[in-house]
Amino acid sequence: MSSQEEVGQITWMDLTVPDAQVIRDFYRDVVGWNCQPVDMGDYEDFNMVSPQTGKPAAGICHARGVNAELPAQWLIYITVDSVEKSVERTVALGGKVLVPPKSMGNYGMYCVVQDPAGAVAALIEQP
Repeated sequence: MSSQEEVGQITWMDLTVPDAQVIRDFYRDVVGWNCQPVDMGDYEDFNMVSPQTGKPAAGICHARGVNAELPAQWLIYITVDSVEKSVERTVALGGKVLVPPKSMGNYGMYCVVQDPAGAVAALIEQP
C-alpha cells in the first residue's frame, strides 16, 4: 500500500487461511509471485510480490491473531476517510462489524465489515 491512496479505492487484498505457507507456495507456483515474510511476532505472514516490479501485490495470512475469526477468503481493503464514521454508517445501514477498528501501526486504522448481503470487506484509513 502506498501512503497516497484515494478514498473509495481498493488499496490492498490479502488471503487468510489456516496454513499460509502451503497456500503461499501454491500462489508462488501458479501465479509466479515471489514472497517476503512479514513478522507477526511468533509466526510469519507473507507479502506476495510481483517478480517484474518487486512491488507487493497481495498478502497471504495465517488465520491467527487478528485474523483468527476470518474464514478462508480473499479480503479487499477499501480506503475510507474515517474508519470510525464508516463503522457507524455500516451499522446504521444494516451491516455488521466483524472486526472493530484497530491500529495497523504505520498503515493507519482498519476494520472488517459485512454488508447486508453478507459480503465482507476491510476498510482502511490512511495515517
